[in-house]
Amino acid sequence: MYLNPVPNSKAPPIEHSIQQIVREASLLYCLPDNPFFTVAEDNTPHAVQEATYAYAGWLFAQHFLNRLGPAYASLKAILNENDPDQADVLAKIKTRLRDETFTRENIRDVILNHPELIRQLYINFAMVHYPASDEASQLTPTLSFQRIKTEQPLSDEDLYSAIWKGAQSPLAAQILEALLVFNKHILKCNFYQPTKVALSFRLDPGFLPEVEYPKKPFGMFFIVGSDFRGFHVRFRDVARGGIRIVRSRDKENFNSNIRTLFDENYNLSATQTLKNKDIPEGGSKGTVLPSLGADYSRCFEKYVDSILDLLIPGQSPGIKGRIVDVSGREEPEILFFGPDEGTADLMDWAALHARARGAPWWKSFTTGKSAEKLGGIPHDKYGMTSLSVRQYILGVYKAHGLKEKEVTKFQTGGPDGDLGSNEILLSSDKTVGIVDGSGTIYDPNGLDRTELIRLAKARKMIVHFDESKLGKGGYKVLVDQKDVKLPTGEVIPDGTVFRNEFHLRVKADIMVPCGGRPGAIDVTNMHRLVDADGKTNFKYIVEGANLFITQQARLWLEKKGIVLYKDSSTNKGGVTSSSLEVLAGLSLKDDEYVKDMIFQDGKPSQFYQDYVKDIQQKICENAANEYNCIAKEYARQKGATPRTLISDQLSTTLNKLQDELEFSDLYDNAAARRAVFERAFPKSLQAKVGLDELMNRLPEHYQRAAWSAWLSSNFIYQYSIQASNVDFFHFFSKLSAGGN
Repeated sequence: MYLNPVPNSKAPPIEHSIQQIVREASLLYCLPDNPFFTVAEDNTPHAVQEATYAYAGWLFAQHFLNRLGPAYASLKAILNENDPDQADVLAKIKTRLRDETFTRENIRDVILNHPELIRQLYINFAMVHYPASDEASQLTPTLSFQRIKTEQPLSDEDLYSAIWKGAQSPLAAQILEALLVFNKHILKCNFYQPTKVALSFRLDPGFLPEVEYPKKPFGMFFIVGSDFRGFHVRFRDVARGGIRIVRSRDKENFNSNIRTLFDENYNLSATQTLKNKDIPEGGSKGTVLPSLGADYSRCFEKYVDSILDLLIPGQSPGIKGRIVDVSGREEPEILFFGPDEGTADLMDWAALHARARGAPWWKSFTTGKSAEKLGGIPHDKYGMTSLSVRQYILGVYKAHGLKEKEVTKFQTGGPDGDLGSNEILLSSDKTVGIVDGSGTIYDPNGLDRTELIRLAKARKMIVHFDESKLGKGGYKVLVDQKDVKLPTGEVIPDGTVFRNEFHLRVKADIMVPCGGRPGAIDVTNMHRLVDADGKTNFKYIVEGANLFITQQARLWLEKKGIVLYKDSSTNKGGVTSSSLEVLAGLSLKDDEYVKDMIFQDGKPSQFYQDYVKDIQQKICENAANEYNCIAKEYARQKGATPRTLISDQLSTTLNKLQDELEFSDLYDNAAARRAVFERAFPKSLQAKVGLDELMNRLPEHYQRAAWSAWLSSNFIYQYSIQASNVDFFHFFSKLSAGGN
C-alpha cells in the first residue's frame, strides 16, 4: 500500500486500500488464534480468508460428521426407547460412538495435511458467497479473492471425486467431504462483511441425519468467534426461545460440552416446540459455549451482533455491505430471543443494540426486558409461569375431590425464585417441605405459612426461615452443614447431599417441582419414589420446572399410579406471556411503545396494566383448556395411554395442524380471519390500535402464524385430539358466520 502514489498512477484511491485491509483484518479479529494460518513447511501458507474458512469448516466437522452410521440406526430400530433400561443402553452407545470415531485433533490434522483440497473447497465456497456487488463497484476485490480468481473452480461432482482420490485415507475423505456438505448448506453468511466481530452462517438443516434428529428444524445458525462457538435452531419461521450460555468448569467439562452442544440446543428447541403449541411462535433455542476464561457477556454480545449481520440488510459499503443470500426468501427473516441460563440480564443490551443497528423490530427482538426501561413484562413479578402451573394443580384437586388446605405438598425451588415464590403466594395448602439453593426445610405438620409468605415476598431463601416457627418433628438442614442430627435421631453427614436427594425420600400428597436441575428424577433413581410395599411417595406430580423428570421416568411413575402432568403442558404460562410481549413490540410504533409500554416516572401506564391483565387471563384460559383436553382424553381411553404421552400427542397434533393451516387457502377467508384475530389479540391492544390497523402493521407471516395457532388450538381443545374433518368444517363454518 503506497501512502503517496506516483503521479498518474492507476492504483485505486488510498481509501479503497484501507477498506480492503479492514475487510481482511476483521477476519483476523474474529479468529486471531487460527491454527490454519500456517501449514507444512513445504506448502504455501493459507491466505487469510482461506485459513478462516478452514477454521469454520473444522468446527462444523466436529459437530456434524455423521458419527453413528447404519449400525446405530439398526440398533435403534430394534431397541424400545420407551423402555428405560433399553433407552439408557442406547444413550450410552451413542455417547461412546461420538467420543471415539472422530476427535478434534484428527479432524484438524486432516485439514492441515490436505492444503490443496482445502483451497479447492474454499474456492467452491467463495464462488457462491463473495458479493458480486463488490466486483461491480469501485472497490477492488481483496487480494485473497483476486488470487482464487486465477484458479479453475471444480464442479461439485469433480470436487467430490478429487476428495476421494486425493485424500490420504477413507477417514480423511469423510472429514473433507463434511466441508463440502458445509458449503452446500450455507444459505447466507457474514464471511465477506467488511466489519464483523464473529462469523455467522445461516444453514439449511437438510444435512442433519434423520436417525439422530428425527424432526427437521426450519432453520439454524452456526456462529464462530475467537472465544466461543454457538448455535440457534428453530422449528418454525416465526419462533421464539431463550439464549443459553453453557458454562464449563474445567477443560474436561469444556470438551464434554463441545460434544453435546448442538444436541442440547436441538433438544431444547424441540421441547420448546411442544410447549409453544397454542401461540404464534414455534420453538427455538440458542446456545453459546464460551472458551475457558472467556468473558460470558462479551461472547453473548458477539453472538447477537453476528446474527444481526444476517438479519439486517447492509446499506453501508465498506462497513456493512450486502451479503449473498441463496435461500430465495423474499420477506425479511426475524428471530425472537428470550432469557435463559446466564442471559437474563443481557436482554436489554440485545434490544438496544438491535435498535442502534437500525432493526425496525428491535422492540420485539428480545423478551424478558426490564419493565421500567424497555417495556418488558417480567414473568416473576406477575406470576405468569405460576398461573399456568396453578391451573393444573387446581384441576387435580377438583378432579380428585381434594380440599386444598388439607393437601400436603412438597416443593423444589424456594421462596427466592420465580416459580417457587409465586407458588407459595398463590397456594393455601399444607406445604411440608421445600428445598432450594441454601438447603432443606421440613415440617410434617406443614411449614408456617405466614413465615413462607414473608420469605416469598422478600425473595429470600429458606436459610432465612425462622426455626422457632417449626413444629414438632420439623428441621432445617443447610448445604454447608455437616453431621446434623434430625428429630428422629438420624444423623445427616452432608447437607448438600441431603438437599440433592431429599425429593427422593420425602412423602406428601403432591409434589410440585419449581426448580432444580434437569433429570433430577431419572431411570437411575425413580425406584426410590416407591417404598417396599409398593406405595408411592406422592399421589400427584405437577411438573413446574423444565425437564425435572426424564420421559422414561415419567412413564414408569405413571405405571405405578401417580397422576402426573408434564412440564411442556403445565408451565407454558411464561411462553404465552413472552409471545404477547412480542406482539406488543410488533404492533406499536416507536412513539406509542415509549408512551404506553415504558414506565413514566417509574409507573406503568393504564394500557400496560390492562395489557398485563389480558395476558394473565389468556394464560389461565389456555392452561385450563389444555388440562381439560388431556383429562378428557385420558378418561375416554380409560387410562390406557399415560397422560405424559397424551400431552405429547396433543402437542404433536396441534403443531401438525398449525403447519397445515398456516399456508392454506382458508386464510383467504376474510370473515373467518377477522373472527380469529378478534379472539386471539388482547382486547386492550385492539382498543389501543384498532383491529384493522393491527392487521396492517403486523408482518403477514406473523399474522398467518397467529391465525393458525389460535385456530388449531381452540379447535382441538373444543373437539378433542380425535376430532374429525367434519368437526373442523363445522367449527370453521361457525367462525366464518360470526358465531362462537
